[in-house]
Amino acid sequence: MKKSFYSHGKLLLTAEYLVLDSIEALALPTKKGQWLHIEENDSNQITWKSIDVEGNCWFETQLIVTNDIVHTAENNDEENNITDTLINILNAAKLLNPNFLSSEKGYTVEARLEFDRQWGLGSSSTLINNIAQWAKVDAFTVLDTSFGGSGYDIACAQHDLPILYNRNESKPTIKKVLFDPPFKNHLYFIYLNQKQDSAASIKHYQSLPLKDFDKAAIAVTEITNKILACNSLGEFETLINQHEEIISKIIKTPTVQSKLFSDYGRSIKSLGGWGGDFILVTGTSSEMDYFKNKGYSTIIPYSQMVL
Repeated sequence: MKKSFYSHGKLLLTAEYLVLDSIEALALPTKKGQWLHIEENDSNQITWKSIDVEGNCWFETQLIVTNDIVHTAENNDEENNITDTLINILNAAKLLNPNFLSSEKGYTVEARLEFDRQWGLGSSSTLINNIAQWAKVDAFTVLDTSFGGSGYDIACAQHDLPILYNRNESKPTIKKVLFDPPFKNHLYFIYLNQKQDSAASIKHYQSLPLKDFDKAAIAVTEITNKILACNSLGEFETLINQHEEIISKIIKTPTVQSKLFSDYGRSIKSLGGWGGDFILVTGTSSEMDYFKNKGYSTIIPYSQMVL
């Protein structure tokens, strides 16, 4: 029997970091995501392959289930962080559904990404959501017991429209919203040529004293609502500039524009953890030459990125 599951990638437009403290965030599912293809076999093992966007196998392993615990089938010293992470996710799902992977069957599994795994669009969250679908368990709970985080990325994996996401202590609140800005042909996503460590970003934020948090939370919530209603590029630029300054003060980190692109004449906004992955940039296609000349060659128009 063959099964396939799919999850969308993610981008966080507003309330980065603050979303961890239950501030409502505007999140955007992406057009590209990740597939999980599963086929039963009689091997009594899980043969796992991860395929990148180019069709190359970048990770493979053999797993086995004994005493209701998933572990490596190979007794060698080549176990790595990727294997450990995969085992943690599978065991988290199995803890929620003991019948998952409990048969005498084996499985041939292929995880296939549609985007570059360095881009930070959710290679982990799409995997968690796909495994949760396979195991028929709650993906948010799997996230909590494996990676941790706000869960907005899991919500994006499950939706095909922009969402307002609020991390509640009991169960996340997710609202589909209409966000199709008339100026979207002036919005571009640019990859900063380095992957941001989400866990490190969360750890940094959680180590900070939350000075003026309440004031910042109110301001960011207001900006999120205004962005949803925004009809002009000028107003949008003003709003994301304000947002950048608020988060900069909260996390005590300079904005990406002041650090890398101080002479760019339009607006730039970080998305998710600051310091890597994608930024949102306003401008025309010819203005994107500014970034190309600085060595940033991955420039994706809004309409090609966002669902």
